[in-house]
Amino acid sequence: MSLEHIYPHYKIELITDDSRLPYPLLLLADETVKAIDKYVFKSDVYVLTEDGEQLAVFCLYKVDKDTLEIKNIAVSDELQGKGIGTLLIGEIVRIAKDCGYVRLVVGTADCGIDQIRFYERNEFVKYGIKKDFFIENYDEPIIENGIQLRDMVMLERYI
Repeated sequence: MSLEHIYPHYKIELITDDSRLPYPLLLLADETVKAIDKYVFKSDVYVLTEDGEQLAVFCLYKVDKDTLEIKNIAVSDELQGKGIGTLLIGEIVRIAKDCGYVRLVVGTADCGIDQIRFYERNEFVKYGIKKDFFIENYDEPIIENGIQLRDMVMLERYI
C-alpha cells in the first residue's frame, strides 16, 4: 500500500525543476550543498508534501540496470520518529520495482548507529565499507555522536 493511501493528505512528487530542490531538507542528511550537488543533478529527487509544504525528500541514483542507490533520505525535524522514513522506504521500494530494479543500496556513516538500525529495520543488510569516504569527500571534518566520520557503511536490500 502506498504512503498516499495511508496518509491521503501527503503527496509524493518527482522534482523536475532544479530551482525547486529542497536544500533545507537535503541538508538534514548531508553536510554541505557542495556535497549534495555532486549527486542531486544526476538523481531523481522526490519530495513528500502536505498542502504544498515540503516535509521529506529522497534522491534515487541509477547505479546500473539492476541497482538503485538512495543518495539522500531526510524527514523534517517535526516528523522524525513518526514512521515517515519507513513509509518513504516503502515508496522507494515501489518505485524501484515499477522501474524493474532488483536491488537497492544505501551508504551511511559507520558511526551512524541510528541510521544503520533504521536501514536494518527496513530489511537492508550490510555488504561493504567505503574506506575514508568522509575524509576524501568533505573539505571539513564531520563529527557525529562525538566521532569524526571516516568510513561509509554500505547496505543493500533485494526487492
